[in-house]
Amino acid sequence: MTLYLDANATEPLRPAARQAVLEALDLVGNPSSIHAEGRAARALLEGARGRIAARFGGRARDLVFTAGATEANALALLGLGARRRLLAGATEHPAILRAAPSVETLPVLPDGQLDLARLEATLAGGSPALVAVMAANNETGVLHPLAEISALCRHHGALLHVDAVQRAGRLPLSLAELGADSMALSAHKLGGPKGVGALLLRPGLDVAAQFPGGGQERGRRGGTEALPAIAGFAAAVEAVDPDEAPRLAALRDAIEQGAGLPIAGGSAPRLPNTSCLILPGVMAETQVIALDLAGIRVSSGSACSSGKVGPSGVLLAMGLGDAAGCAIRVSLPWNAPADAAERFLAAHVAMRQRMAARRAG
Repeated sequence: MTLYLDANATEPLRPAARQAVLEALDLVGNPSSIHAEGRAARALLEGARGRIAARFGGRARDLVFTAGATEANALALLGLGARRRLLAGATEHPAILRAAPSVETLPVLPDGQLDLARLEATLAGGSPALVAVMAANNETGVLHPLAEISALCRHHGALLHVDAVQRAGRLPLSLAELGADSMALSAHKLGGPKGVGALLLRPGLDVAAQFPGGGQERGRRGGTEALPAIAGFAAAVEAVDPDEAPRLAALRDAIEQGAGLPIAGGSAPRLPNTSCLILPGVMAETQVIALDLAGIRVSSGSACSSGKVGPSGVLLAMGLGDAAGCAIRVSLPWNAPADAAERFLAAHVAMRQRMAARRAG
């Protein structure tokens, strides 16, 4: 029996989300049509919009549906960042670092958190900026100090965009409480369907469309909305159980204690489900393959780049050097079984013993 521990790449679909998708597939109308079928589709669309926005501390009218968080991030950087310097942490996701022609990267501290002193100096030394920072790192689970970052941005007249993909559904999250100007969300990272995300804007802020199309989404993103996926998105958001976080944190801690290995970002606040384990001298790809053969699904970093051979750019930015190529990410899903830590550790110990025997032979 396999054990799926790659939730930060994508979470298993929640039953409520699956059911919502199936029911929405039976709606024939286009949300932009004014006949009865169109009005029914519109009602479902706007109901989902309101439920998602409310859950994340925003207003329905300020939520823009997209094809995923990559598009939501690009919409924020390109739509809000025109005529502003674009600043981003060195450990940001490629969806941020490659979203615009010129993004200036800021260093992080050895624990993976953004260097606030460098951020303040950079904001003070130039024209108005748009700062993009993730709420939680996808590889290490490290949480950035968003309250301090937001305060610095306000002081220097900068806008703040938060890639909240990994934190949504795992820890409390509110755009208003973060003090951010925009926030990117992704359905499949919290147990919804793939192919849908959203950009949530603070009240009073608008964004220039990058795909004008037919004027959907209040003119901020053209194209007929993916109604079944959006329905599944809203259902997944509402299906999140607050008790998931402490349960997953206990499993994560058991894995880390049992493995007895260095943890990338282990000294910083982190997501409850994520651990980045470093096995010195053994390449990450070797570990991932060995565990896969044992039925344990983990990864060697971001799902957008883990297929590429080479050390993690996130871990290199944290100053880990050669160890950056020897780390695997264990990310527990919302439905991780109670024996997940025990099963992972059994496979991990067996893998290490085999590798040690090969070296000795």
